[in-house]
Amino acid sequence: MKLVTYNTQYGVGRDGRFDLARIAAEVAGADVIALQEVTRNFARNGGVDMVDGLAALLPDYFTAFGPAMDLDFGATDGSGRPLNKRFQFGNMVLSRFPIAASRNHLLPRTLRLSSGNLQRAALEALVMSPAGPLRIYSVHIDHICATERTLQISHLKERAFAYASEGGALSGAAEYGFPEPPRPEAFILMGDFNMDRFSPEYRLMVGEQDDAASALGRDPLDIYAFGVGLPDGAVSWVDDARPEDNRLIDYAFVEKSLAGRVGAVRIDGEARGSDHLPVWFELA
Repeated sequence: MKLVTYNTQYGVGRDGRFDLARIAAEVAGADVIALQEVTRNFARNGGVDMVDGLAALLPDYFTAFGPAMDLDFGATDGSGRPLNKRFQFGNMVLSRFPIAASRNHLLPRTLRLSSGNLQRAALEALVMSPAGPLRIYSVHIDHICATERTLQISHLKERAFAYASEGGALSGAAEYGFPEPPRPEAFILMGDFNMDRFSPEYRLMVGEQDDAASALGRDPLDIYAFGVGLPDGAVSWVDDARPEDNRLIDYAFVEKSLAGRVGAVRIDGEARGSDHLPVWFELA
């Protein structure tokens, strides 16, 4: 199974052009896709509905979308009637396999006035893969404040590990005429974490480890720790005007039971659809 995570920067690429077809082409071929910075009615990309657009460009995928931020400043038509064109900014999961359930987890945030502070979220998707049910989280963490990232990572881990005990999106489903959804322990957290590798926030995510790919506790494992590891200077966020600022900030972390299934990992350095690069990996 091939998986990819990609922060789309609302479809605007390194050349400054909005090109949704380019984004779709850069993730096509994956079995599970996690996207961040997916928007509806955003002025910076002409107000395109990226959710519907990506679904149309990738018609063989089941989709789920979770808006982290949802705003409407009261726009009306010529007669004063509400347009109900809400600006939404969030995360998306696309899967070749059915998405049996999804939930949108809003992450903790604090008041910040000196710079923009968007509500961040993690979209949880229960994917019914041929190898068994699997939870995928498309994650977007704060890009400015380390303290806020710490709060968000702690909350995210708490929610991921509480899934089975709290029943996921639905339990007691027979009352509503549905089969009981599975409650798998296995999960993958993938997305834009806006943290440097081995930073305090990163160490909070992976906990203490006794070797490159083995956590001492139940903490999730970094896919970059498997196989041959990352090449020197690997990055996932690119500033072509200031290449010295390029950073590795996009990750995938797997629950420990999946460790033996992680295969090849790569970052697509040729992608140009966003200021981020797609991170691909395989799961046996």
